[in-house]
Amino acid sequence: MMKHPRTGRPHLRTVSITGVGSYLPARVLTNQDLEKMVSTTSEWIMTRTGIEQRRIAAPDEATSDLAFLAAKRALHDARITPDQVELIIVATITPDMLFPSTACLVQQKLGAHRAAAFDIEAACSGFIYALDIAAHFVQSHTYDTVLVIGAEKMSSVIDWKDRNTCVLFGDGAGAAVLQNRPTAHGLLTTCLGADGTKATLLDMPGGGSACPASVESVEKRMHFLRMDGKETFKNAVNAMVSAATEALDRCGLSISQIRCVIPHQANQRIISAVGERLGATEEQVFVNVAKYGNTSAASVAIALDEAVRTERIRRGDLVLMVVFGAGLTWGAAIIEW
Repeated sequence: MMKHPRTGRPHLRTVSITGVGSYLPARVLTNQDLEKMVSTTSEWIMTRTGIEQRRIAAPDEATSDLAFLAAKRALHDARITPDQVELIIVATITPDMLFPSTACLVQQKLGAHRAAAFDIEAACSGFIYALDIAAHFVQSHTYDTVLVIGAEKMSSVIDWKDRNTCVLFGDGAGAAVLQNRPTAHGLLTTCLGADGTKATLLDMPGGGSACPASVESVEKRMHFLRMDGKETFKNAVNAMVSAATEALDRCGLSISQIRCVIPHQANQRIISAVGERLGATEEQVFVNVAKYGNTSAASVAIALDEAVRTERIRRGDLVLMVVFGAGLTWGAAIIEW
């Protein structure tokens, strides 16, 4: 690690997002389609979630495929080649398999042979957790170029007989390239949190070492996502507001100075509640949940890419991203774009 020439202390670099990209599968599953699958109505879904449709990966599309395509677009946006990538971090709760990591599979597909690679699992908070980890590698001069990806094939773990959860989730991936950009402050702060005492509010009990796959576990539908919706909602709003407030306080900023707030796209009611409690205007809060549903770790990454492409975010703008997920986990990040 480089040291300051006078103090002898480690000299940390700034870290910026220099490229973004996302990928959404081609298949669109509408609320009207779901009406034919489970006992629900489009009006019920819209009223409670704000979701109109979601994307569903093809049977032969795995999480690594979604991640790879998002990553290619992020590299192109950053104007770098795969051999310049030194580390790949994939945030996901739907890996292709328990091992090897999805990041290693993405490395192979990209041809990023110089890159180290690993996965992290923080559910819907995964992209911000991965962003924080990646930033430390760049700040400390360990790596110059890190690729962070949030990718999920949620359709593979959804119980399509459970109308309370199957209407919420979709598939997709978003990616970001992190590098030092000397002329920008970049990532100003990240605030992460967790509460393992509430792990059972949102979980998938089957498939791990505590409950290996068996005929009994499959019959009991233990390999599907389960959620206590009311308690998850309450905890999500409180945690996201707390994390965002802490991030703003650390930077000495008010919400009015933030150009774009990108919350986890869980459902419209949560997004609205968080925005209102933070004092953000509707114009500040970026929302795409109606089109894609909850894509878990990919959610804010996809939204960030879309916000940049539609010029909701421009060079020099302050951006606040805030997330919440199973674990429970939560986090916030503020970036000078």
